[in-house]
This record gives sequence, structure tokens and C-alpha cells, in this order.
Amino acid sequence: MNPTAIIIGASSGIGEALALELNSHGYSLGLASRRTELLQELASKLKHCAHIRELDLANPDAAAISLRQLIDEMKDVELIVISAGTGFNNPKLEWGPELSTISVNVTGFARVVNVIVEYFEQRGRGHLAAITSICKIRGHGDAPAYGASKAFMSNYLGSIRHRFRGKNLPIYVTEICPGYVDTAMAQGASLFWVASVQTAAKQIVRALKARRGHVYVTKRWRLIAWLLRVSPHALYGRG
Repeated sequence: MNPTAIIIGASSGIGEALALELNSHGYSLGLASRRTELLQELASKLKHCAHIRELDLANPDAAAISLRQLIDEMKDVELIVISAGTGFNNPKLEWGPELSTISVNVTGFARVVNVIVEYFEQRGRGHLAAITSICKIRGHGDAPAYGASKAFMSNYLGSIRHRFRGKNLPIYVTEICPGYVDTAMAQGASLFWVASVQTAAKQIVRALKARRGHVYVTKRWRLIAWLLRVSPHALYGRG
């Protein structure tokens, strides 16, 4: 029987590449996103059965219902990856983009994590993974809500990991921390060490199979993470 996984945010970018990579490793997948037409296109490329569900983190309660329905449809799910998220360059600090980022990356994220926790605790085992960002360490002046929301996600995942350990449950939590990956969200002329989504997906799958708690994508971004912790201006300058 094939292993099973759900990817939330599978319609493009890292999520799409991760779906293709996991499928190449024999996974049967549940694909969730607000853009179901893109999920249909992705499903046509997969070797194994794919279940599709519309899910928009901007509507947290509806997203929770959609995720529960997808889990019920698949009957048993071993791995759930949250790849969905949003962010904006917002140098004028307009409230609309800030609110949108918080709604998706904080409220929507926490809502679906609660559904996942409930499911895996009932199941007695499982693996939760989510994509945060190198920006969780030091915020960026042009995108305050993005960095802050990623810090929230990271801390929330850590708290959930402690919850599972406290209950002595074999439920694993992996935080995936990318630097620059070649997606629509990677914007700017001064980007460096930009990885392809295929490279990112391969490294992520290796980390998931090893049940690692944290993974930087690509691995060299561990150095940048260290620099950001010891020097707040290491990546972004004094601004």
C-alpha cells in the first residue's frame, strides 16, 4: 500500500514541486489549494491517485472543513505538509497587504494546524511539516507582516512539537525554512543563492524521510541563519 500525504498549497511553487517529488517516491496524495484548476493539471501528471479539494487559508473555518473532508475522503493520512502562504513587499505599510498576510499566515495557518493536531492525536501517529522562511529570524523593513507571521509559524510549530513530546506520541513535526527559492513570491534584483523548486523539493523530501525537526533549503542557508542571529544587519543592511 502506498504511503499517503496531503499538501496544502500544492497548486504552484514549492508545493507543486513537492507533490511531484513525493509522488515519484510512491506517495498517494491529497492536493489542496484555492486554485483547483491548477490542481487538476497537476493531478494529470501524477502516477498515483490524487484527491483534490479547494482550500483557502484566507477563510480559516472553511479551510478547516475542507481539510477534514479531504482527510475523510483519503481515510488514512500519514503526512500533511502546509506549503500555502502569502506575503507582500509593502514599503508604504498599507494595511490591506498586512492584514491579508496575517489572515493567511497566522489565523489560517493556526486553524488548519489545529485540525491536523486533532487528527494525528486521534490516529496516534503522523507527521506534520510546514514551510516557514529565513525571514522568521530577522524581519524585513519592506515586509513587516511577512517576517512576523513566519516567526509566529515557527514558534507555533515548536509548541506543537513539545505538545506531542509531552504526550509521548510518535507524531513528528518538521519546520522547512527556505532561503530564496525560484517562486512567484521571490522578488527583487539582489537575490542570491536562489534554488530551483525541484532542488528545494528533493532536499525537503530527504528531510521528511529522515523525520528531521528542522531543515534549511538549501543547506547553505544554515550559515545565513547563523549570521542573522549574531548580526541583525547581515542580510538586509542597516536600512
